[in-house]
Amino acid sequence: MLIYDQIASNKRKSYLLIGFFFILILALAFLFSYLTGLGGFGVIIAAFLAILLTLGNYYYSDDLVIAVSGAKPADERQYLQLHNEVEEMAIAAGIPKPRVYVVQDEAINAFATGRNPGHSVIAVTTGALKKLKRDELEGVIAHEMSHIKNYDVRFMTLAAVMVGIVVILSDIMLRMRWGGNDRGGGRASAFILIIGILFAIFAPIFAKLVQLAISRKREFLADASGALLTRYPDGLANALEKIKNDALPTQNANGATAPLYFANPFTKKKMASLFMSHPPIEERIAALRKM
Repeated sequence: MLIYDQIASNKRKSYLLIGFFFILILALAFLFSYLTGLGGFGVIIAAFLAILLTLGNYYYSDDLVIAVSGAKPADERQYLQLHNEVEEMAIAAGIPKPRVYVVQDEAINAFATGRNPGHSVIAVTTGALKKLKRDELEGVIAHEMSHIKNYDVRFMTLAAVMVGIVVILSDIMLRMRWGGNDRGGGRASAFILIIGILFAIFAPIFAKLVQLAISRKREFLADASGALLTRYPDGLANALEKIKNDALPTQNANGATAPLYFANPFTKKKMASLFMSHPPIEERIAALRKM
């Protein structure tokens, strides 16, 4: 029952996130139009951009994540074992087989993305394919398949793209030469200008808070669900042990996409524990060993 409640909760949070994203983009675009003196025409542009970016975020966020990560479609002949394992786990989970991608990277990692089980992707690094045994790779794939089944990927992918767009808009606003709009009075214009600058400065911090809002408990739930699919928790635990000892950062990962990955894609030197997107790997291994 817990898993079904989590699925329903993830769906609700996804729609709320879409609505909040629309409002945020509308507010940013409106503020931009006001400060540049575009007036009523700027409001129309703001509404259009908000709708366009929100719809684009929902329907094409998986393609954006794939592009950013440098993932390429996995040739079925070259990566036959990978395709077989993804298909087996999809059958076990009772969902359609996701599209299969490969990331050229020596680090052991993987990620899932997509708006629903019918439009989903699983990507695995070449390092994982080389360094993991069959049962270990199966555990990693089962973990990512659980994220897809539980609708975690919709929420995490939307959050990742939203964070990226907010940071980009923030950067654009900070680099602008404000022309000033004095129609509302000097004080009013100065006040809105200050709000715009503060909003742009604090947007990256807000982006981090969104990332942290993606509960670490989802990783524990995906570990448990993945172990249920494979019936072999040690396979997933052994994969985490290898990642712990490997300690290679995932090259194309960034702060926005980090929560999508199977394990923290950064080394401990690059990211303080307070800002980690995943639970400590030792805790995940301990939980799996107890199953």
